[in-house]
Amino acid sequence: MPNLGGLFDLEEKRTEIAELENEMTAPNFWDDQKQAQKIIDQVNAIKDLVQIFDQHVESLENLEVSYELIKDEPDEELRQELEDELAELIEALNQYELQILLSEPHDKSNAILELHPGAGGTESQDWASILLRMYTRWAEQRNFKVETLNYLAGEEAGVKSVTLLIKGHNAYGYLKAEKGVHRLVRISPFDSSGRRHTSFVSCEVTPEVDDDIDIEIKTEDIKIDTYRASGAGGQHVNTTDSAVRVTHLPTDTVVTCQSERSQIKNREQALKMLKSKLYQLEIERQQAALNEIRGEQKEIGWGSQIRSYVFHPYSMIKDHRTNLEIGNAQGVIDGEIDPFIDAYLRQQM
Repeated sequence: MPNLGGLFDLEEKRTEIAELENEMTAPNFWDDQKQAQKIIDQVNAIKDLVQIFDQHVESLENLEVSYELIKDEPDEELRQELEDELAELIEALNQYELQILLSEPHDKSNAILELHPGAGGTESQDWASILLRMYTRWAEQRNFKVETLNYLAGEEAGVKSVTLLIKGHNAYGYLKAEKGVHRLVRISPFDSSGRRHTSFVSCEVTPEVDDDIDIEIKTEDIKIDTYRASGAGGQHVNTTDSAVRVTHLPTDTVVTCQSERSQIKNREQALKMLKSKLYQLEIERQQAALNEIRGEQKEIGWGSQIRSYVFHPYSMIKDHRTNLEIGNAQGVIDGEIDPFIDAYLRQQM
């Protein structure tokens, strides 16, 4: 039977709820409305965890009663029903455990995901478009909302760079497992000789920070350029210079946004993206660990990949951090990446 007691300290969670609710009764609680709402959201989130935990405990107790009945009076139909219900409970507990693992400050945030092809021209740019499709499908399967903040098409095929905003509960918590270099091995459709090619794409993931995060961006420290937006397949192409590129001169951090037709809205979104990146850099400096929030940045090439996708001479996808291997390569690039995310998060635990 599953060990529910190992998930978390239930009494500790109940105490935390009581302390926060006591804080909510203070006369000045609503003086800072944003902070007050954060506390309310925190209480509700913990209550949800406790409620689901209690439901799982009740399910387990019911299964134990059924188990004792079957021991006394064997019944094949009831035994099969018990096995099915136990399998469902184990799967539910696995998902619940993942929710608990996603407890870092930014895990619940929306995620900003960027894909940058390495050397290799059209081949690596096509690989970036495959990964773009993979992450979009994964997000859709979770009912997450996907917004394209920036898209630069490749000259012949694929994309030169793309930035997505993926909105959903724990979006960053899940996708932080995807930060790093992704390697593809296949027979290139762009090589008339039918030779095998190896391509690399870097995936960067940062949390979308709240507006109230205290990061100062001085006007004299940024350079703002506008240009004409472009889109895949000729879609969403503007006739005005609505796309915005913002460069933070002290850190040489660059963000671009062309998701809106309004230059003003693109500027606002770009500055929010810049704020997210600068906040990330500040955390990295404070903690003296480049991989604390953003992950270790590596060269987009040999020896630096976190995962290999091999389509020739065999079909296999292997994560080099957890050594998890999956033979259903097509399923993975169709968005079925949860096993890799699950294995990575459990490894970090």
